[in-house]
Order: sequence, then C-alpha cells, then structure tokens
Amino acid sequence: MAARPLVARQINQRLRSLIQEASMSNSGLARQVNVLGEEQGLDLRYDKTSVSRWLRGQRPRGRVPAIIAEALSSKLGRTVSTEEIGMANGNSVTCGVGLHFAATVEDTLAQVRELWHMDAESRGLLSRSAMTASALVEPSRDWLVSSSDPQVARSRRLGPRVGMTDVELVRATTQALVELDHRVGSGHVRPVVVACLSSVLSGLMDGSYGETTGRHLFAAAARLTELAGYTALDTGQPGLAQRYYIQALRLAQAADDRGYGGYVLAAGLSHLALGFGCSREAVQLARAAQEGTRGQAPLAARAMFYVTEARGYALLGDARTCGILMDKATEAMTHVDPDNTPDWIAHFDRAYLADELAHCYRDLKQPRLAARRAEEALARHSQTRVRRRTIDLLLLASALVQAGDIEDACQVAKQAITLLARLRSALGERYLETFRSELARCSDADPVREFDALVQESGVRVPL
Repeated sequence: MAARPLVARQINQRLRSLIQEASMSNSGLARQVNVLGEEQGLDLRYDKTSVSRWLRGQRPRGRVPAIIAEALSSKLGRTVSTEEIGMANGNSVTCGVGLHFAATVEDTLAQVRELWHMDAESRGLLSRSAMTASALVEPSRDWLVSSSDPQVARSRRLGPRVGMTDVELVRATTQALVELDHRVGSGHVRPVVVACLSSVLSGLMDGSYGETTGRHLFAAAARLTELAGYTALDTGQPGLAQRYYIQALRLAQAADDRGYGGYVLAAGLSHLALGFGCSREAVQLARAAQEGTRGQAPLAARAMFYVTEARGYALLGDARTCGILMDKATEAMTHVDPDNTPDWIAHFDRAYLADELAHCYRDLKQPRLAARRAEEALARHSQTRVRRRTIDLLLLASALVQAGDIEDACQVAKQAITLLARLRSALGERYLETFRSELARCSDADPVREFDALVQESGVRVPL
C-alpha cells in the first residue's frame, strides 16, 4: 500500500524505541501487521523495507497505524496507542522531535534547535504530544554508556564569536527566570524561557567558540533547557517536558558534566515518571543517575538521587526499601556543605528533602509521618518559594484528610488557595485536584462545603 510522507521527514524515534523494547525485527513486525490485516479483511504485503520507511518518517494510510499499534501491543503485553508510535491524527511530524539522545555534537545541535524553534513557532503542535513511557528510560541507557564528546569547539566565519561574557549572561538570565518561576508559576515564565532558547541561545550555539567556552556554553544551555522542561510540566505539557529533559541530558553530556546529567535524570525524567505513576521507570532513572555519577556527584545531589528512588519504591508499596533509601538521603544531607555545593543543586536543601519524604510517607499510606514532614518543609521553605509552599500545604492537607482531621485539613488548604490564586501552575492545580478527591468521601461536612465555596470564589481552576 502507498505510504503518505510527512510534511517534514523525520526519524520516527517513538516507533524505533517500541520495536526495540518489543525485541522485534523489522521483518517480524511486518509479518505480524500483515497477519492482523488479513484478520480484518485487508490484503497487506509489507516487508522489512516498509518498516524501514516507517522508521524514516512515512505514515501508512487508513487503518494501518492502528494495526501497527495492535501488533506492538500484543508483543509488549500492554496497550500501545497510535500516538505512542508517532502516527496519530496525521501529527507524526512531531514524533521524533526531542526524543532521541544524539550520537554526535552536531546532531545534538540540530535536535535542540529543532525542538526550540518548533516549540516557539508551532502554536501548540508539540504541546499536544503525550508523554511516551517507552522513551523514558532509553535515553538514560545511552547516557550511561556514552563517553565524553572529544570536541565541542566550533569555528565559523558567519555567526557571533562567543565568549564567557555571553555564557555568564545566559547563566544570569536562567537564574533570574528560576527565581521568578518559584514566585509566580510557569504559566507566566515559560514564554520568556522559550524565546530565550529559540532566539538568543540558538544564535550563540550557532556561532564560533573555543573548547573551554564551548563546554561552559553547553552547560548553560543544558540548564536553561531543563528549566524549559520543568515549565512545560508546570503548564500541563508532560510530553513536551519529556523532550526537553532528554535534550538537557544530552547537552549536559556535551558539557562533560556528569553530575548535572544525573540531576536531569532524577529531578527531571524520574519525577516526570513519578507524576504519572510509572514507578518502576522512576526507580530505574534514579538508579541510573547514581550509577552514572559515581564519585562525581555532590552530596546534595546524592541525597536527591536516593530520595527520588525512595519515592519510586513508595509508589510500589515497598516500605522496607523505601525506608533504607530515605535514611541514606537523610544521612547524605547532614554532611552537605552549602559553601561547596554547585549552583545547580544548591536549592535542594533540607526543606526540599522534607518535601520528598512527605511524598514517600503519603504514598506509603502513613499520613501522620507525611504531615510531620510536610510541616517541616513549610517551616524551612522561604516565602519566595510560593509554588512549593502551595504544594506542601496541599500535601499536608491531604495527609490530614487521610488521618481523619477534616476541619484542620480544610483550614490548611485555604492557605494554599490564597497562594494558588497568585500562581499560574498546573502542578499546584493538580495537587488541589488530588486534595478535593480526598475530600469527596465527606462532601456533606460543613468545613468541606465552606472550602468548596472558597474555591469557587477564588477562580482557581480545578480540575485541570
């Protein structure tokens, strides 16, 4: 059957990842598609060459994308959608953008530019992409086995000559945006982040720079790209966040910064997996962060890696392993020297550790311990961390509901509503939605009715 080419031909990395996960050959997939097609009254005659074309970006017509998804579903033992194979609704033009851990620096530059520009100019095309579970862990494996890029320097007659002054400007801009994001939420900040990437940083990386400056430039690019991933998540775009995190990981590799690469795996991809219930993937990613940074990660980062893995085990209901990892995280944090901690992990302090421990206890159904840790986080977080304080207030409120303290829970949640009304944060709204679902079983109680009325008056969006 004839295949319809994409508007812009790109490698279908989603399909490639799923074929590898299923341990299928191109010929094997083609045969299975033909068999399933025959069962549906179709005369399909695909072969390994056909599959190669699909991997290069062609999209077969009619019902064939659904049949391909069905073939992979049967092999993997779970439902695979046409979105997951990059062939949904004719939008597979976006299928491979940002999901590939590039082999070379030049390929890395091409991919990040494509992601930045498409995000800035596509008017929501990428924002509709779903998170792809099959692409969560594979980039971490590539990162683990990859050696340092031998060279990142570029010599070009055209384009700007980049120096450390330019790099420092990117760093300062990133830090300012991070601080603003904490205060007002990503809905206000994200357009500025994307504009900085697609215009300023893209132009710098296309210029000329020496080896030392180049490494620093890639490190700065990794941090701003990671921020773009977080802001995508906080604006309700997890599929886009995933793409940014993968590219931040690759940029950190080009910068020869293994410690920051581990941070992207744990703080970015592993937490993304946690948010969508992919507990085993979250554990694998946190372990990869530990394995790939042995002897190179500062203590604060090691504490974060341990507690992120603990959260995965908490979701799995493994209290024993979770407890061991929580103890390791707490022990590592007691030895952290703030004066010798890199900027990129300096924010992970005792307040953030208490926040993560509260999540662990919540998922282990230990509400009193969860409430205690949430209260500790709130006591330690500065007033400028408005979104995090909002989240911890709602986390505390949910723990109090689980413990049966409905009136206290609603009083705490009212404080969160006051803060959330000042934010544009999908994460905050999601925690509010979780809290309200906890309240559903006692909706007739007076404190609950009063709280629902307050939510309606506040104008806060819930559910998402």
